[in-house]
Amino acid sequence: MSKKRFFVILTALFVISAIALSACAPAAAPAEEAPAAEEAVVEEVVEEVAEEKLAVGIVLPTKDEPRWIQDETRFTEALTAAGYDAEILFSQGDSALEKTNVEALITKGVEVIIICPHDGAAAAAAAEAAADAGVKIISYDRLIRETESVDYYVTFDSIAVGAEQGQYLLDNVTGTGNPLYLYAGAASDNNAFVFFEGAWGVLQPKIADGTFVIKNSSEAIALQDKATLTRDELGQIIGQITTNWDFDDAKSLAEANLTVAGAADKGDVFILAPNDGTARAIADAFTVDADVTNYFVSGQDAEKASVQYIIDGKQSMTVWKDVRILVKDAISAAVALVEGSEPVSKGVYNNGVKDVPAIQSAVTVVDKDNVVSTLIDGGYYLASDFTGLD
Repeated sequence: MSKKRFFVILTALFVISAIALSACAPAAAPAEEAPAAEEAVVEEVVEEVAEEKLAVGIVLPTKDEPRWIQDETRFTEALTAAGYDAEILFSQGDSALEKTNVEALITKGVEVIIICPHDGAAAAAAAEAAADAGVKIISYDRLIRETESVDYYVTFDSIAVGAEQGQYLLDNVTGTGNPLYLYAGAASDNNAFVFFEGAWGVLQPKIADGTFVIKNSSEAIALQDKATLTRDELGQIIGQITTNWDFDDAKSLAEANLTVAGAADKGDVFILAPNDGTARAIADAFTVDADVTNYFVSGQDAEKASVQYIIDGKQSMTVWKDVRILVKDAISAAVALVEGSEPVSKGVYNNGVKDVPAIQSAVTVVDKDNVVSTLIDGGYYLASDFTGLD
């Protein structure tokens, strides 16, 4: 219950009590007018209470990944501090449940819904249901596609995320003929395309000149001389290397790739992994292969488990997206919309139907050299969360 709602109800109780007491006292006015007056005041108070709505609703994709539990905590803390009521629901990787969650929030009278979609295209139906009810939609971290019913997109610079992953691999390579293994997120997630596009832009010239040799995607090999890929071409590659953002899928795919690869395709290898969860799973598979002598593997999100992997030398880097900033940007946009103003955007992302105004945040590369100065000294994590920092 919001502070405003609490005081409205408290005021109502005082008003009703005062009327009841006054009805018992002698008065110049006829006694029969008191109930009518009381009814009018009660109706007015009830109407005011009814008009008090849950201002913001949030729908996150799953509780099964550390990233989204972290986001839930950040949203709860920030909204409480801002004095706004909000309800946070999880879709558990189910687009139908996602739509049901949105409909439930609409029923509760929300004015703005922040959605991180499980499937960007499938989420269009939920966004349209909200728009039909006059509810504003903020697409959070992942872009809702193929609909006009998206008002703003709050995101990190997703092209930069992929570019930083690719650049890290490039910065650590020498010579030619270096084995390159490519992995991507879910084909249902627009971010998977954007991340891979960013990485491809950096890696492709060094694939074309023979610095890297792709080992696990015939589609990528067929397109290796093409600097800029269409969405369909990106989709062809991602279809072969998707992890579905799933740890088990990522590890199984890596193991399958290593099984068919010969010893000459291993040795010192370079691995483009899309996020931290898949990076750890893929790293675990490469670690136990006797023919892999060393590897560099990318990541994303600065999850605690991956920070420990970086400290231990089992993951090379992560692209840190400070969720505190992203949550702040999303809440600022939502509050602006609730209060009738327009958030300040920077740039646009095309969702297949419209250019969606974007609110973008910068990203930071974290590896063993700067993990303490960036994540610990900056207060994002506590030193006590990890071992081996000395």
